[in-house]
Amino acid sequence: MKSLKIASSAVMAVAAFSISLCAASSAFAADALSLGNPAGEPAPASDAASNRPPATFFTITDVLAKLDRQRGRGPNAIRTAALTPLNTATDALPAAKPLPPVGAEPFGLFTFRAPENGMWRKWRGLESDLAREQTVLEHCRENAASCPANAAQFLRLINAVKSRSGRDRLDEANRAVNQAIRYVSDFAQHGEADRWTAPLATFATGKGDCEDYAVAKYIALSEAGFPREDLRLVLGRDRAIRQDHAVLAARLDGGHWLILDSRRSELIDDRELDNFTPMFAINEHGVQLFAAPYAKRLPLGDELDAAPAAANAADAEWTGVEDLSSSGAQLPGLPLLL
Repeated sequence: MKSLKIASSAVMAVAAFSISLCAASSAFAADALSLGNPAGEPAPASDAASNRPPATFFTITDVLAKLDRQRGRGPNAIRTAALTPLNTATDALPAAKPLPPVGAEPFGLFTFRAPENGMWRKWRGLESDLAREQTVLEHCRENAASCPANAAQFLRLINAVKSRSGRDRLDEANRAVNQAIRYVSDFAQHGEADRWTAPLATFATGKGDCEDYAVAKYIALSEAGFPREDLRLVLGRDRAIRQDHAVLAARLDGGHWLILDSRRSELIDDRELDNFTPMFAINEHGVQLFAAPYAKRLPLGDELDAAPAAANAADAEWTGVEDLSSSGAQLPGLPLLL
């Protein structure tokens, strides 16, 4: 009987220990559960949780874009969360911006074919005169005794230019033509606002205006062996004195453009003509319009579209008249590729 009482006591003790252990485990589980859920919120397996809407997933970029649209920045507004806000101080170096494209033509510009207009008619008329004078020069080379005086003079100038090389060849052409021709306006000499004269006709009178100087240098260098693809008759606007002006541009050493100007005895780098707005480039390929990339003019991104270099210059329309007070027929306005 005593043994039975001892056994009963032992069973009751084990049962009490088990009940306390279960209670402790339940309390621990409740504590652990409270760590994962804020106070007052039911557990995920509870009936209240089953009535909640499904979880919504989103990115911070989506949120920023939604805010931008709500603030009236457009339906396609996008902001990236990785970008540093403007009002945040940082010691990180800004990303390097790509340099604007630079053209291979004079003044670092591009060119494209000019539309048919009076400039093309003038150039084609001059080409016909140049072809006739080429026949005279060839005759003089074969028979110097019957060569006209003006053609003989021009041939001597060509030979002097041909005897030089490199930059000296350009310098000789510039100085020799500047000394051989006296400046006289077309109106004073021919009674018209603008006439382009071939070299032999210019040397016959010893007079000419800026285009005549440039044309004579162009032909002299070509006849002396300088590549025509490296020569440009450049017509533009001198903004410092508000006059039209023409010069010859010559490319030296594969990319360096030098300017031969009737107003200067020395050559000048094209980058030094800050007050000159180039408008037309002319050579054996015809009349080209100068164009500047948008990226060089306004910060409009990486577009490589081009606009005429003279688009924003005041009175930037070639009239062929160096004196603004003179009247003359103007060419149609330049097309703006905007």
